[in-house]
Amino acid sequence: MSKHDIPNLMSADEAVKLIKSGDHVYIQGSTSIPETLVAAMTRRGHELRGVVLHSGFSVADREAPYCKPEYIDSFLVDTCFVSNNVRKWIAAGYGTTTPGFLGEVPRFFTDGSWGCDVALLNCSMPDENGYVSFGVSADLATSAARAAKLVIAQLNPHMPYSYGDPVIHVSELAAAVLVDDPLVEVPTPEPGPAETAIGNAIAEHIPDGATLQIGVGGIPNAVIRALSSHKHLGLHTEAMTDGVLPLIRAGVIDNSLKKVHPGKSVACLALGSRKLYELMDYNKEMIFKDVAYTNDPFIIGQNPKVMAINSCLEIDLTGQICADSIGTTIFSGIGGQHDFVYGASRSEGGRSFIAMTSTTSKGLGKIKPVLTPGAGVVTTRFQTNYVVTEHGIVDLHGKNLPERAKLLISIANPADREALDRAARERFGHIYNNTSYEQVK
Repeated sequence: MSKHDIPNLMSADEAVKLIKSGDHVYIQGSTSIPETLVAAMTRRGHELRGVVLHSGFSVADREAPYCKPEYIDSFLVDTCFVSNNVRKWIAAGYGTTTPGFLGEVPRFFTDGSWGCDVALLNCSMPDENGYVSFGVSADLATSAARAAKLVIAQLNPHMPYSYGDPVIHVSELAAAVLVDDPLVEVPTPEPGPAETAIGNAIAEHIPDGATLQIGVGGIPNAVIRALSSHKHLGLHTEAMTDGVLPLIRAGVIDNSLKKVHPGKSVACLALGSRKLYELMDYNKEMIFKDVAYTNDPFIIGQNPKVMAINSCLEIDLTGQICADSIGTTIFSGIGGQHDFVYGASRSEGGRSFIAMTSTTSKGLGKIKPVLTPGAGVVTTRFQTNYVVTEHGIVDLHGKNLPERAKLLISIANPADREALDRAARERFGHIYNNTSYEQVK
């Protein structure tokens, strides 16, 4: 389809004139923030008041331009995930976050929790039939576009055309803007010795034929590297990353034993390099779906041997997992951890892993007697399955509280174990003192 055939083609400054004071505006995320449209909207800040900006998980290479004191009355940030481009603004009290399991956030657009007057998208160029794709970000964008009164889209040659839910016909766009904006690229972290030990421990518990949900960072990449000799793995995940590319190319991930979309890798968003984006482009072996679908525990659980691998900020001695806040400060969001932990529990042969180094970058222990005051519980103690650090792997499923404490202390930072043991003795009393670690290993 020629650009001359695209209706409602205009400049970004003309397009954002459709946004009115008091509107609720969704801004697409992943690595595809529509920066040209966002910048144009921000330039209108002096004439707009009370525009509420909604978003999900995003990776940006700059702070959001609307997060400045002069726009305090123009734009209110209300996101379900505190991403790097708005984190300082929200921490300072100028924006906020709405908690929600990521798979249930699309409902916000339909039940009235979040309005959606305008959706700002970053899309591919049209195919021969006039459809554009949301590319690397189907997640919330699919539901937002359906709910929005108006959809304004950047048409971007750098955006891959992905199959599945994230498509819209150009005739449905209230405004289209041609841009030439390369997507943000997320480098593949090199696992260190601790991450490698964690990855190897998890890989030993992943059987052939498993369906993987795997995240971003050094630990997931260490797990992936340790899976090179596995067979017939499947991928049904939230985020598609560069880390899975070697397994896909080697045929280790062939999706042959999955029940949901067999033969296809399924995700709701992508975070990676140009190599990943190029592989996605018009690739029918990769399916991108609304996060309400990818993160539905009842859909996840239909696949065999679901292996959900997630991380956290801290864990207490009973197995309560904090993954979204540092004390009272929201650092990220609930994301899809709960969705996949629950989904894995519904899967035949499924397992979930909470993986972390035993200490923070400042040397503070992540396994604690109790969570830091104000810390939020993302995964409850009765859902926690395997917990992994560089010091080992333990299974909390079916273990009582003193047994859990013994197991978690065994994989804590060695320098913290004596203090943790004292705290456990004080908390659990006689039953703890008469439960040996050997009994519960």
